[in-house]
Amino acid sequence: MESETAPAAALEAAPAHEQRPFFVYGTLRPGAYNHDRFLAGRIGSEADAVLHGAVLHDGPGYPYVVPAEEGRVVGTLLTPSAGDYGELFGLLDRLELPVGYERVAMDVVRTGDGARVSAWVFLATPDAPLGPVIESGDWFKRP
Repeated sequence: MESETAPAAALEAAPAHEQRPFFVYGTLRPGAYNHDRFLAGRIGSEADAVLHGAVLHDGPGYPYVVPAEEGRVVGTLLTPSAGDYGELFGLLDRLELPVGYERVAMDVVRTGDGARVSAWVFLATPDAPLGPVIESGDWFKRP
C-alpha cells in the first residue's frame, strides 16, 4: 500500500480553481474495497450521481467508462474533506493513471436534486483492457 499512496513528485494537486468533486463508479464507490481502503474518513460529502453519454465496461477486477452517444453510468460524487483535496487528488491519479485511465472534467447529474456538476471522471484510455459492457451501467449490479 505504501507504494500506491506515496507522494509522486511529477503529480501535483489541482489548482484551487480546478478543485472539482470526483465521480467514482467502481471500486472507489462507498462500500467498495478501494473506497474503504483509500478514501474512508477523507470525504466531506457524497451524493448519488449519473454520468450520461457513457457506457460502463467490465475490466480486470475494476470497471472502465468510455464516452458514447447513448448510455449512462451510475456512481457517486465525492467531495474530499476540507484540507484533504490536494492529497486525494494526487492519490487518485497514482492509483488510476497507471492502470489505463485518464482524468477528465465532465458534467454529471446529482440524482437527489438534478443539479449538473462538473466533476473529475477517470475514463478508459484507448489501450485499456475493456471487457463486456455492463448493461445496467452500475458496477454494483453487474452480472
